[in-house]
Amino acid sequence: MFSGSLVAIVTPMLEDGTLDLEAWERLLELHLDSGTSGVVVGGSTGESVTLTDADQDTLLAHARRQVAGRMKLIAGVGGSATAAVVARVQALAGAGLDALLVATPAYNRPTQEGLYRHFAAIAAAASCPVLLYNVPSRTAVDLLPATVARLAELPRIVGIKEAVGDPARVRELLGAVPQGFDVLSGDDATACAAVLAGAHGVISVTANVVPAALAAMIGAASRGERDLAAQIDASLAQLHRELALESNPIPVKWALAEMKMIKPGIRLPLTWLSAAAQPRVRAALRTALAAATVTQVRSA
Repeated sequence: MFSGSLVAIVTPMLEDGTLDLEAWERLLELHLDSGTSGVVVGGSTGESVTLTDADQDTLLAHARRQVAGRMKLIAGVGGSATAAVVARVQALAGAGLDALLVATPAYNRPTQEGLYRHFAAIAAAASCPVLLYNVPSRTAVDLLPATVARLAELPRIVGIKEAVGDPARVRELLGAVPQGFDVLSGDDATACAAVLAGAHGVISVTANVVPAALAAMIGAASRGERDLAAQIDASLAQLHRELALESNPIPVKWALAEMKMIKPGIRLPLTWLSAAAQPRVRAALRTALAAATVTQVRSA
């Protein structure tokens, strides 16, 4: 159901932090033209914790009209209080979504049983498929494969974005969940290896910048074309690394502004990319864009 290169899309903003809907439409069109198979609206890369529900509703409404079924439309949802997340899930019932991407609770560090009950309550309230999102580096809790296997038995829960950057975790998940449960990488640096190990795709930060190259790499890995996948992945390795130079989405938004795709808008407490970091991200961006051009020419 969910496979290929999906993007954890940034939220474009004006310099005062208000939504830039003109840039939003431009970014969506880029992904429609580049082979991206789905967009996550209001995830971590979309600055979910500083977006209001009204902001996300606006972004989703515009995306639904523009995407019109041509790629998957997924809303990022999360929070540390189960009742509040359930209420948000219920409020999104009429949003025309293909799925919800639900992050593990942050800060309160529930047990595995608490995580199971949290996601079970959300699945019971959902009117569309649910993708789990495990990102221990942000939430300080790890949704373990055994718990994912229990959750995979629930009818609404159809997959997971796994941001533990270790192909061994992907293999463990695939061995634990039933066939048809979608395992997606949430770590660009190891996404190629994850797909070669059996994952179904990636939800990517790097795809914001070079969506066609990510789609080509994931496509090659999915077909078992190891040499081609590795070649494309190697051309993106510097960009993967430098987009983590400061907290996501600071570097990726700066890169998109450098490409004239968005304006330099971000919401506090995040700040614009530091002057010291800009040369490194600029160099990685130039390398990746040059390689992406070669990849597109060869694919034509």
